[in-house]
Amino acid sequence: MSRHPVPPTNQISLGQQIVASSTGALLTSLFMTPMDVVKTRLQTQVQPLAKGECFLFNHGLMDQICTACSEPSKDLRCEWFNRPGHFNGTIDAFVKITRNEGIRSLWSGLSPTIVSAIPQTVFYFTLYDNLHTRLRRKYPGGYWAPLVAGAGARSIAATVVSPLEMIRTKMQSEVLSYKDMAKAIKSSIRHEGYTMLWRGLVATLLRDIPFSAVYWIGYEDIKARTIRYLGRKDTNFLISFAAGATSGTIATIFTQPFDVVKTHKQVTLGSVNVKGIKRGKQVLENKPMKMVVKEIIAREGVSGLFTGLIPRIAKTSMACAIMIGTYEYLKLVFNRRNRKEI
Repeated sequence: MSRHPVPPTNQISLGQQIVASSTGALLTSLFMTPMDVVKTRLQTQVQPLAKGECFLFNHGLMDQICTACSEPSKDLRCEWFNRPGHFNGTIDAFVKITRNEGIRSLWSGLSPTIVSAIPQTVFYFTLYDNLHTRLRRKYPGGYWAPLVAGAGARSIAATVVSPLEMIRTKMQSEVLSYKDMAKAIKSSIRHEGYTMLWRGLVATLLRDIPFSAVYWIGYEDIKARTIRYLGRKDTNFLISFAAGATSGTIATIFTQPFDVVKTHKQVTLGSVNVKGIKRGKQVLENKPMKMVVKEIIAREGVSGLFTGLIPRIAKTSMACAIMIGTYEYLKLVFNRRNRKEI
């Protein structure tokens, strides 16, 4: 077990922490949203849809797109969006989405991503930093400080931002416009109540809490070992970048099944009836996580719980690297500036 040195008291202000985390979140969102879009589309392409089920969205000339018509109907006319029904992997998804929907589709949901990412990241990283510093002073050795600080900060941040995360996931999976997204939310609230805004929260917490615990333990340990090996006094951008990418990859593999379940639960937002077609009770219900897991395994086998793993590793490891690298670098810049002013 690595014995980490006790970190010094934070020498940067709260405002500087906010600037550092906000900058990291913005850069991460811009670079990583295409990977998130591909991951979401890969995970949802095999999701079963109810007969006559349609998703409301606006895409150029078409106002309404029907995604599932099991049988012909005189009362129901389905217009089909010219996009592939199946992606054969990450590269295939990138090519087909770009060719059929335009390159801008790879940044679907960027605005809600930024809106949710910046406040969540500011809250999460600021809370983690302060919790970690306090715990490390009290318990100077071992893994308890990053484990407790990471899991606690993430659970609070995920709960607060869960509604925006759910909206972002739906926009990425179906390319909804803001107007139709609002209609979808109103329709879902009318049928299920305001609790639908936290749909998938349990799966999110089951994914994010272990992810954060594994990530921060790995990050702090790898960073401390690297600093000690190189004979340095502190980290730099490259050390933080490499430590973030490595620990992010390990945490991603560990939590992938929970990410698949979360995505399947959240993308059901906004499905509506057309021409008075009644949907089964099971479709309207917010299915328990255990039932979603069983359905995925029944359709695709255990490997279905790891659908989209490669794009998620590519996205998450790089997102972790960019975020923590930027955050730690700006903290160092502010720290040095503050020392000069003293």
